[in-house]
Amino acid sequence: MTGVEALQPAEVRVLGALVEKEITTPEYYPLTLNALINACNQKSSREPVVNYGEDTVSQALTLLRNKGLGLRISGAGHRVEKYGHTLGEKLNLGRREMALLCVLMLRGPQTVGELRGRSERMHDFEDLDEVERCLEALAARAPDPLVTPMPRGRWAHLLGGPPEDVAETQAQGVPEKAGLESRVSALEREVEQLKQQFEGFRKQFE
Repeated sequence: MTGVEALQPAEVRVLGALVEKEITTPEYYPLTLNALINACNQKSSREPVVNYGEDTVSQALTLLRNKGLGLRISGAGHRVEKYGHTLGEKLNLGRREMALLCVLMLRGPQTVGELRGRSERMHDFEDLDEVERCLEALAARAPDPLVTPMPRGRWAHLLGGPPEDVAETQAQGVPEKAGLESRVSALEREVEQLKQQFEGFRKQFE
């Protein structure tokens, strides 16, 4: 799947929270255990919303460290133990790839348009085409892809193994990317182009 053992849901949430906070609030990264628990249990920008306790998050951190994806940081400069991740180094990922994977880890399967809008704080993609190119590159990684297309024009990460929708689709022998999904992507691109044209038109009158 990804060159690392498949992650459990709690590991995915903890890893996603660490990636998000490193990029969006680097002044508070690495995170204390309490800060990480709060990040996992946020009511906004999370799907599903969870209510993890200290034991769940601590166990997930241990599992991530065993898989080479987590760090425990203590000693000089840190009065309490703090925690970080090594996802980028482990899988050789850049900021764009990290941003997309982070949103998928924290919010589940997303369309190209949703990914662009919800990753803005982590990376400002130029347009939907750039998002799609990045997703296609992640899906084509050898030997193990990191994302996969899903029904209804959505994409999902593969860090926790194949998503249920994909597994069901493959079992039924139905193509993963149907014509409807292509039309959805095309419509999203058209909407984006119209927005850019409108912005250019509006600026003429400012």
